[in-house]
Amino acid sequence: MTDNNNLYRPTHFRRLRTNEVVVGNIGIGGSNPIRIQSMTTTDTMNTRSSVDQSVKMIKKGCELIRLTAPSIKDAKNLYDIKNELLKRGFDVPLIADIHFTPNAAIEAAKIVEKVRINPGNYSDKKKFQIHNYSKTQYADELKRIEDKFTPLIKTCKKYKTAMRIGTNHGSLSDRIMSQYGDTPLGMVESALEFVRICEKEKFKQIILSMKASNPLVMIEAYRLLIKKMHQENMFYPIHLGVTEAGEGSHGRVKSAMGIGSLLMDGIGDTIRVSLTEPPEEEMPVAQHIIDHIKNVEINKQSTLKNYKDTVNIGGNTRKTNSVLNIGGNNHPIVISDISKKTTIRTTDLLPLGYRYSSKLDKWHISDRACDYIFIGNSVVDFEIPGTLGVVTNYKAWRFSKKGYPKLSIQDYLNNTDFSSKLNFLDIHVDTLDENILCKIRSDNTVVLWLNSKRLNTVYEYRKIINILQSQNIFNPVIISKDYNSINKDKVQIAASIDFGSLLLDGVGDGVSIFNSKLPPQFINNLLFDILQGSRKRISQTEYISCPSCGRTLFDLEETTAKIRRKTSHLKGLKIGVMGCIVNGPGEMADADYGYVGTGPDKVSLYKKQDMVKRNINTEDALDELVQLIKDNGDWLEA
Repeated sequence: MTDNNNLYRPTHFRRLRTNEVVVGNIGIGGSNPIRIQSMTTTDTMNTRSSVDQSVKMIKKGCELIRLTAPSIKDAKNLYDIKNELLKRGFDVPLIADIHFTPNAAIEAAKIVEKVRINPGNYSDKKKFQIHNYSKTQYADELKRIEDKFTPLIKTCKKYKTAMRIGTNHGSLSDRIMSQYGDTPLGMVESALEFVRICEKEKFKQIILSMKASNPLVMIEAYRLLIKKMHQENMFYPIHLGVTEAGEGSHGRVKSAMGIGSLLMDGIGDTIRVSLTEPPEEEMPVAQHIIDHIKNVEINKQSTLKNYKDTVNIGGNTRKTNSVLNIGGNNHPIVISDISKKTTIRTTDLLPLGYRYSSKLDKWHISDRACDYIFIGNSVVDFEIPGTLGVVTNYKAWRFSKKGYPKLSIQDYLNNTDFSSKLNFLDIHVDTLDENILCKIRSDNTVVLWLNSKRLNTVYEYRKIINILQSQNIFNPVIISKDYNSINKDKVQIAASIDFGSLLLDGVGDGVSIFNSKLPPQFINNLLFDILQGSRKRISQTEYISCPSCGRTLFDLEETTAKIRRKTSHLKGLKIGVMGCIVNGPGEMADADYGYVGTGPDKVSLYKKQDMVKRNINTEDALDELVQLIKDNGDWLEA
């Protein structure tokens, strides 16, 4: 059996081997660079709007363009779209996105460079009914699928058309659900059933994907896919994406941590960032992700000698002792850095979630208020809110004995005057030796504040965690990083990858970013977005919204914005906003409530996976959604 740790080097960058698949004039996998792709939101029958939008995407860096083909008529119109793009001087590979209609896939395969099929609904009609299949019945089902799927394979072989077999977490067939449940293993087996049919037909021009709106599910599925492929001696290229990621900061953070975590594992040959925004807005985000991974790859050299990789990536959450409100069963804390200010005033806490009313002599604390502030050697000229901890440099703390000290290794080894409750210890991977490890092990007041000056932060921190695990040290750890860039977009993506990769693998009892060049409120919100995206700390309403496509029958961006304005105060609630019925009910299985397009200007509402209101007019749907939330006791007045 293949061991995950032989596939990934948790503390070194190594891109996993895949075979090259040629899509038009572009190679994917092998030694090719990571490719960027996206999908149009236009009606595929509208040639001009589809071409115009495609051109916008290409100019922003899109290398492959996907269009929905829900019918044979749509599939045939791909010919006109392709020709019009060629007339305008754009020879970009096109991908036909197919659901439910095998005949449309066959027609499209004669025209475009790649077809994407969803094994959950290519030959199955999803009924959300789980049946118990006998071995004979299951085998009969696989034979039925093979009969339906083989004509597409033969067409792809004839026209040299590549294929993506793309599993979606929300659209597993009843057959797969009956055998494996709604699990990452079910996602993997759903795809591999189709891959094995392709191999039987000696068709190898395949790319695979395992998409989910929950990064935890998505990452587990991709890692399991790699393991299963290697067991069967398969090396197909991998397409990465977090589906229904949403819009704005949350969508970018969620996509970066899901896609970036896997790229850090060396998994991924092509990516798509799915935002509920115009598709051309996805390309800069995708490029930032790729640029960050390139920087890590360049700086992939190890910093420890005679070192063994034993970190169990994808394992259980690291167990830690509780030190005050850090570690143990506490949610991860947020530490904000305001140490560059000489004197700290009440207004300095406003961007960090604390608003002081001088009239009432009272603090108002938001759901996204940081837990600690690091003030270095600064002075505080007011009474700090009781819920907020203050961290100072050790020398300043020894003088004032207020708050909690942040110590260097030298401070810790050469002194005995510490806080009896909580001490933060600066840790770099190169400073860990037997003396410091021995002292930490017996000190239940110490929280380890991880620092790295290198670009390959994830690997440095995994090394530290590995050392702590091998020494049975359970002190909590704070993940931190100094990002000097003044570019908000780059910092957002870099931190989401660096911190998200660790948090999603169960490492991290707190987070902190050092950057004096960017607004404190941006940094504070980014940290909470990262914790929310990794499902480690929920501080606001979460929206699972699809990026729209030609199947969407209402304005998804405008609708999502309206729903957000009305419900954003419902902390902890998950609301799915889906453009169509194809993946909507399944992908929002993780949501508490769902808003799904079911026809022109028609919406159906869901509680979990149960449809409770069918075919409501769009002008009434938002009020009906609010009423549904109220009827179930989940509504709070803003």
